[in-house]
Amino acid sequence: MINCIVIDDEPLALRQIESYVKKTPFLHLLKACHRSLDAAEIIENQEVDVVFTDINMPDCNGMNFVKSLQNPPLIVFSTAYEEYAVESYRIDAIDYLLKPYGYQDFLKVALKVKQYYEWKNHAQNGVITTTPDSYIFVRSDNQTVKVFFDKILYIEGMSEYIRIHLVDGKSLMPFLSLKLILEALPPHRFMRVHRSYVVALEHIKIFQRTELVLSNGIVLPVSATYKDDVQRYIEQRSIGKR
Repeated sequence: MINCIVIDDEPLALRQIESYVKKTPFLHLLKACHRSLDAAEIIENQEVDVVFTDINMPDCNGMNFVKSLQNPPLIVFSTAYEEYAVESYRIDAIDYLLKPYGYQDFLKVALKVKQYYEWKNHAQNGVITTTPDSYIFVRSDNQTVKVFFDKILYIEGMSEYIRIHLVDGKSLMPFLSLKLILEALPPHRFMRVHRSYVVALEHIKIFQRTELVLSNGIVLPVSATYKDDVQRYIEQRSIGKR
């Protein structure tokens, strides 16, 4: 069972999503909360796997609430404003529910949560990352594919999916986020350089200010958030005067 809490300051909306959770066999409702502060206490003291939270709440904006969590569970936002979608993916939310929504909409998102939850647990238990320095298995096009680390050029975040670009020019599109795939990749071989890109370190050819050139000539941006990490990596492996 996937332990979850729901947060919404509107009583009707809270009762609706509470009923949807109880109707879904693989979800277990720990608590329905009117305030994010109550939810924070539960997250601190209990094992919470996923949080379904409204965004516009008087005590604390849902986005700010999630950003304040040190180790956030899986997150699904609910909102009446579609423009929040882009920001929700920036903080690695699983998905968002656009109000008003029915049970079928909720179930679609809940099944996505289930897939992420199972993938993450398998990775932690060594089922997906079978040999940490060699390969992983990912689901792509309704099949499970073995992907060797040395065949990965870079990984691109694409909202609900990621695209794994391989050195042979082919690509895979598993239903994952960059955050989750990073947890399964060896950190000494891969680095996040942008909110939308993870690169295989061995394929970095040139680093110039805000860009990386990879071994196949592809140019990727390096954001200010990750520039220092890239610079540090390059400097640690540089010789001679700069």
